[in-house]
Amino acid sequence: MKQEAGNVESVISSSGVKLHLFEPSNRKIWTVVGKDNEHWLDLDLGYCSCEEYFYNAMEKGRKCYHLQAVQSAIDKNKVETIKFQDAEFESFMSALVQDIL
Repeated sequence: MKQEAGNVESVISSSGVKLHLFEPSNRKIWTVVGKDNEHWLDLDLGYCSCEEYFYNAMEKGRKCYHLQAVQSAIDKNKVETIKFQDAEFESFMSALVQDIL
């Protein structure tokens, strides 16, 4: 737990929590950028694309530190918002999927 708290603070202090906001639809894609990787999250579903998600969520019943970092960044008003036009959504999602694969 102590390591997770350190990871959360590290992500927040490095401006690693990003909200990709598409306008005018107001679609939101959350990402957490770490040292070596980037993960996307769905806050409504409590989902993260990280490898630890299923182990943490399904086995232990708790959130991974990426989900914790997003919530903490929201609470502390430390979210970097990047605005896009709705016309960019498809290409953004395509690039995101390619990064995951």
